[in-house]
Amino acid sequence: MLRYIMLLSLSGLLQCQKDETVAAYGAAEREWALQEINGQPYNASALLRFLEEGKVAGNAPCNSYTGRLNAPYPWFELTGLTATRAACAGLEAEGIYFAALLAMTQSEVSGNLLILRNEDGQEMVFKAAD
Repeated sequence: MLRYIMLLSLSGLLQCQKDETVAAYGAAEREWALQEINGQPYNASALLRFLEEGKVAGNAPCNSYTGRLNAPYPWFELTGLTATRAACAGLEAEGIYFAALLAMTQSEVSGNLLILRNEDGQEMVFKAAD
């Protein structure tokens, strides 16, 4: 019986862990449209959404994708990126998007802007699409 009570208590504690990713700091429940990479306009369509705790999803120029966030705000670490495999004219832009997204290490939410950057000075600017 004591073991059962301890398991229930532990289960309750695990469920109380709160999301510490960028999603919990203003990025959740919004769709973010990429505006630029490294100061250059991004002329294709790329969307990023922060789902339930630690999960992201979106649409790149050709494919939809999902991944996991593994770092507390303001850090940004996207892992486990998987995408569908459709071909289209935007595959080059999609490759640029995914490479940049995976290289980002910091995040900032400021009103309707989401800025991702890294130590090398690379930056992605998203605008809330809603």
